[in-house]
Amino acid sequence: MPSFDAIAWSDADRHASFQQWLNQLAPAHGLLPDTLRSASADASFRRYFRIDAQGAAQASFIIMDAPPAKEDCRPFVAIDRLLHAGGVNVPQVLAWDEAQGFMLLTDLGEHTLLSTLDAGVEVGNLETPDSRARYNAAIEELLRLQSVTPPPGTPLYDDALLQREMDLFPDWYLTKLRGQALDEVQQAMLAKTFGLIKSQVLSQATVLVHRDYHSRNLMVSLGDTQARPGVIDFQDAVVGPLTYDLVSLLRDAYVFWDEETQLDHAVRYWERARKQGLPVPADFGDFWRDLDWMGLQRHLKVLGIFARLALRDGKEGYLKDIPRVWTHAHKVCTRYQGLGPLAKILEAAEASTMGVQRTVGYTF
Repeated sequence: MPSFDAIAWSDADRHASFQQWLNQLAPAHGLLPDTLRSASADASFRRYFRIDAQGAAQASFIIMDAPPAKEDCRPFVAIDRLLHAGGVNVPQVLAWDEAQGFMLLTDLGEHTLLSTLDAGVEVGNLETPDSRARYNAAIEELLRLQSVTPPPGTPLYDDALLQREMDLFPDWYLTKLRGQALDEVQQAMLAKTFGLIKSQVLSQATVLVHRDYHSRNLMVSLGDTQARPGVIDFQDAVVGPLTYDLVSLLRDAYVFWDEETQLDHAVRYWERARKQGLPVPADFGDFWRDLDWMGLQRHLKVLGIFARLALRDGKEGYLKDIPRVWTHAHKVCTRYQGLGPLAKILEAAEASTMGVQRTVGYTF
């Protein structure tokens, strides 16, 4: 376990401020500064540490380091308090130095849902009783989240936001990553296709949307597969289409479930949502169509984000996840009228790299 001073800090002044803040906070919570170690780092400028405690019901806590010049923690705190009040299993904010960007949180555990899944799920249909139980629990927690009433002023998943997200696809994935320059005809086609996607998505009923409800943002118990998962990384929550978080979970960028498994979970969700009074369509076929179109929008965005993370931020590990995302997007494009040209662009983008989609069985 690294010592307190072994944690890497690029800013000596910030390190000193952090030490002072932690030392002042430690007595009230029984924190043991020498046990501080890295917990995780996400795709932003935030860092997370885990720290042990003595004489407390909880054996460890989480500390967030979020430089105010680069990260605004106010949305995180506001959504955290909203979800906690609504009964969602989120970390509680125990202390927050807003000016410096340091925060003490309850610890939801070390194990993500993804870490508990057998590597075989990447090729499709290897669902186990344990994974089924964990996904059922994740869906139940999602239903709790969607039942929370968004407060006035919650940002909307509107036309402009949907467009900005999809623009990442041609800018970063097609052009910068795959070297595919679109001609005028293709650009016009893509604009028309984005319009179709937005029209379908914006017609859906809305709820509070987490925006990244997937296997890396759900913390689970190793011993109890039916335990409620802890929900993290919710600071970008908006009011948006009801299908968004479910498709994020079932068509995860990091896990690949076959369509039979997706359908099974989607039906269970739809039935529970109807009983709970959430605004799902009365016909499951309509709900599945909505989920398809919402998933396509998300997967186009994710293709762009993963390309940007690799090229701009040097996080090339995300490139290995592109085949799963590509497959989900391509499959929807082959299923609905008007999306065929987009399917051809996707195919050309991967063929240009001599890529073989071995993970999911597609070969060009």
